[in-house]
Amino acid sequence: MNTTTEFEFSFLEEGFSARDVVEQKINESSMSDDRDAFYVCDLGDILKKHLRWTRALPRVTPFYAVKCNDSRAVVTTLASLGTGFDCASKTEIQLVQSLGVDPNRIIYANPCKQVSQIKYASAHGVQMMTFDSEVELMKVARCHDNAKLVLRIATDDSKAVCRLSVKFGAPLKACRGLLERAKELGLDVIGVSFHVGSGCTDPLTFNQAIADARCVFDMGEELGYNMNLLDIGGGFPGSDDVELKFEEITAVINPSLDKYFPADSNVKIIAEPGRFYVASAYTLVVNIIAKKVIMDDEAASDEEDEGTSDRTLMYYVNDGVYGSFNCILYDHAHCLPSLHKKPKPDEVMYPCSIWGPTCDGLDRIVEQCNLPDMQVGDWLVFETMGAYTVAASSTFNGFQRPDIHYVMSRPAWQYVQQIRTQGMPVPAEESCLQEVPACCGRGSGLEMPTKPCQTNVV
Repeated sequence: MNTTTEFEFSFLEEGFSARDVVEQKINESSMSDDRDAFYVCDLGDILKKHLRWTRALPRVTPFYAVKCNDSRAVVTTLASLGTGFDCASKTEIQLVQSLGVDPNRIIYANPCKQVSQIKYASAHGVQMMTFDSEVELMKVARCHDNAKLVLRIATDDSKAVCRLSVKFGAPLKACRGLLERAKELGLDVIGVSFHVGSGCTDPLTFNQAIADARCVFDMGEELGYNMNLLDIGGGFPGSDDVELKFEEITAVINPSLDKYFPADSNVKIIAEPGRFYVASAYTLVVNIIAKKVIMDDEAASDEEDEGTSDRTLMYYVNDGVYGSFNCILYDHAHCLPSLHKKPKPDEVMYPCSIWGPTCDGLDRIVEQCNLPDMQVGDWLVFETMGAYTVAASSTFNGFQRPDIHYVMSRPAWQYVQQIRTQGMPVPAEESCLQEVPACCGRGSGLEMPTKPCQTNVV
C-alpha cells in the first residue's frame, strides 16, 4: 500500500500567528501584479479543536467527515491524532488508507452506495457501513462478505440549516422490518447511526435521536443481534460565532448518552464531525480585481448633505461561488469580509456588494455590506473558511483554485507527535501550545522537516 503522507507546511516563529502569515503573504503578493487569492491554514487550530472535543465529549470517538475538507494535510493531521474517518466513496477511502489508516478506523457512512464501491470496500477491509433500506441490504449481501452494518435512522432535523433526513434515514416504524430482513440475509447489524442535520439550532434534537436509537437497539436485541456501536453523526459548529455553541450541544448529549447508553453497556460511541475540526483553521484572502461605482443622483446633487452615502460600490474579487464560496450555495453560508487595512475612525462607509470573477450573474458573494471606498489591488480577508469550501470548488470559467499555505507552531507539532506515538495525554490541555522559535520546512507527513528553506519573516 502507498502510505506517502508528504505535504508542505511552515513552522510559525515565536510570538507569531497564522494571521501574521496572512500579512506576510499579502506583502509578498503586493510587490507584483500577480495577486492571486490564497488560503492560510493553521493545522495547530485543528489540534486545539481535537483537545476541545476530547474534553467536551470524552466518551465519543470522532470519525472525521472527509467530505467537509479532503486536503491531504488536514486528513494526515487528523490521522496522526488518532481520529477515525467517515468516508462516503471509494476515493475518500483510498485517500484515508493511503495514509496507513487501519480499516477499523473507517466507517463507510453513505446509506446509498454504488455496487462497485461496496466491492472495493470489501476488498480493502472496510467493514463498517450504513444502510437505511432493504435494497441496500440486498446489495451488501451480494457484494460484501464481512460487512458490519449500521442502521441509519431518520431524525427531526426541522431546526437544522442543512437538512439530511429528507434524503437519508429509516423511520422508526420501518426499523424492525429492516432488521428482520437483514437477519434473513445473514447480515450482521452492529449498531445505529443518525444525523440531526448541519447547523442544528435545537440541542434537544440530539436527545430525541439518542432515545430513538435506544429503541432500535432494543429491537435488535430482541432479534438476537449484539449491537455495540452508536454513531451520533455530525451537526457540530465550526466556530463560536453561531446561535448554538458546541458546549451547549454537548451539555445535552452527555446526559442523554449516560441515560440511554451508560458506560457499562459496552457500546462504542462515535460521531462524524466535519466543520467542527476545520472551519476556523482556514483564512481566505482575496484581491479586488475590478470596481464599479453606482451613483445615487439625488444624494449626489445634495452637496450640502455632507457624509451622505451618495454611491453604491460593486467590488469584484478573484474567488467566487464557483470556487471557495460554493459554501454560499451548497452550505447556506453567510460570508462577510474583514478589511486588510484598518479603516480610519472618520472614514466614510458605503453600501457595497461583492462579486466573484466569473461571467455568471449568480456569482455574488455578498449582497450587501458596508465597506470604505477601496481600490483595485486592495485585499479582503474571509475567516472561518475551512468547511465545505476547497472540497467542492471548481475551475469554472478557467479560474484556478487558491493556493493553500499550511502552518503550525512547533509546540503543536510536538504535541501531535506525542499523541501519534503515545496516545492522548491526560489531561489534554491547550495551554501547552505556546509558540517557540522555529523555521520553515518541508514535512513528510508530520515528521520533522529535514529539507531547509528560507526563514519566514512573519
